[in-house]
Amino acid sequence: MADFIDDINAVHREVGRRRIPAGDGHVVVLSRRYEATLEDVWNACTTPERLARWLTPVTGDLREGGSYQLEGNAGGKILACERPHLLRVTWVFGENVTEADVSEVTLRLSAEDYGATRLTLEHASVGDPEFWDRYGPGATGVGWDLSLLGLAIHLADEPLPDKETFHTTPEGRSFVTDVSQRWRAAHVASGAPADAAERAAAATAAFFAPEE
Repeated sequence: MADFIDDINAVHREVGRRRIPAGDGHVVVLSRRYEATLEDVWNACTTPERLARWLTPVTGDLREGGSYQLEGNAGGKILACERPHLLRVTWVFGENVTEADVSEVTLRLSAEDYGATRLTLEHASVGDPEFWDRYGPGATGVGWDLSLLGLAIHLADEPLPDKETFHTTPEGRSFVTDVSQRWRAAHVASGAPADAAERAAAATAAFFAPEE
């Protein structure tokens, strides 16, 4: 679990608000440094062959103004693509969605010293207020934490854990529980009451890694 602890500690998490076309939304922000070049990280995040290795297969017209679909996950339109620094997309999950269900994901990459890269991901969404009250930022944040962990393992050219069973392993449960608590802390830092943030973190952990 030591390596996963390092990955958990490597991510900076924030919670805020930002207006998007769907309305005034909540924003979760994750930022971490990868010991890989800017071009390598950009390619890992935008090349279908590499995305399939650490995230999920993607199809579509993969260019600015085009659209994409992640297998078994979200799809949307590509709003901006400025190689190798900026990718912004709409994020839509499911069918029969309303305008309020259309969220936005922004990925920013910047070069750092010693050939490393800083990745910052923002996910802004309006969504259902009751859902936010129940799960808080962790409902979105934990999913992205798992994705950034997968990216780190991929960039290190190491084997990824089985996505279907990771949450059932002791290491996977510990990862989800710890990250849920990190989002609790970010939630409180954004102004949320401590008791509400704790309940949301517990609900999030139970959602991602339910007890058998």
